[in-house]
Amino acid sequence: MTSARSATGTRRTGADRPAPATRRVRTASRGRGRAGYLMVAPAFLHMALWTGLPLVAAIVLSFTSYDVLTPPKFIGLGNFTEIAGDAVFRRSMVNTLVYAFFTVPVAMAIALVIAVLLNGRLRGRSLFRTAVFLPQVTATIAVALVWLWIYNPQGGLANAVLSFLGLSPVNWLSSTTWAMPAVIVVGIWQGIGLKMLIYLAALQGLPSDLYEAASVDGASKVRQFFAITLPLLRPATFFVFVTSVIGAFQSFDQIYILTDGGPANTTTMMTYQVYKSAFREFRMGYACAESLVLFAFLIVLTILNRRMIGGTDGNR
Repeated sequence: MTSARSATGTRRTGADRPAPATRRVRTASRGRGRAGYLMVAPAFLHMALWTGLPLVAAIVLSFTSYDVLTPPKFIGLGNFTEIAGDAVFRRSMVNTLVYAFFTVPVAMAIALVIAVLLNGRLRGRSLFRTAVFLPQVTATIAVALVWLWIYNPQGGLANAVLSFLGLSPVNWLSSTTWAMPAVIVVGIWQGIGLKMLIYLAALQGLPSDLYEAASVDGASKVRQFFAITLPLLRPATFFVFVTSVIGAFQSFDQIYILTDGGPANTTTMMTYQVYKSAFREFRMGYACAESLVLFAFLIVLTILNRRMIGGTDGNR
């Protein structure tokens, strides 16, 4: 029997060598791995070029004083120290938290109810699904312009309804009391469609035998919803919550069109304040520092949500 000497100096017989079939399997596995890397490479390069490099640049510029016209000047933690004492940015943080606190859970609850209704045997449900999802695919600028007309104090739909009910008209977008609620309503209305679609897809993937067994045991529809549907929808709820919070913290278009951050900064969000610092005041370094604070907010909220309702596997 033939033998070979291994790297350690010991002799290895032919029986100890990998079989040809095993070698072919390993070669094929390595080939599939290389093919996978090649297919992923374009997306990875795109992400590295358009996400990775800007992120690194933002981190570097956050420690500088940079106004576009002159070279960046390193100032250490000066921008972050200024942010800690910036009353306008603190107000934008509070406004963003209030906006997310009301828009995200309310829109999720409404979307879940609509998804449950449209998941049943409802006549014309395809039409209703399209109608609910339509605001999501409509340009935010167009949506904001429609709501700008609705909130118009002179002949707008909202004041027309109030007048019909015998109530006094309201200056929705120029009132420090009503501007934020008006913006929140727009955010809720526009965000329902995508959340409904995700919940609807998750509902259609739930096992029907659990509901059949619960019906045999005499469980009502409400009991089935809280005992079966909600726990099984935990992964979808986690995904919807995270994406909704990110979307709420990045709200910009409707603020830009409806209120321009006013009145008196009552609707200024963190993203809008970053925009003002960067493109109105030309303080790019300061704006980068603000964007990193926003990023940290999102990371913390995502971790807290994962601990509260669990991740994509449904576990805490």
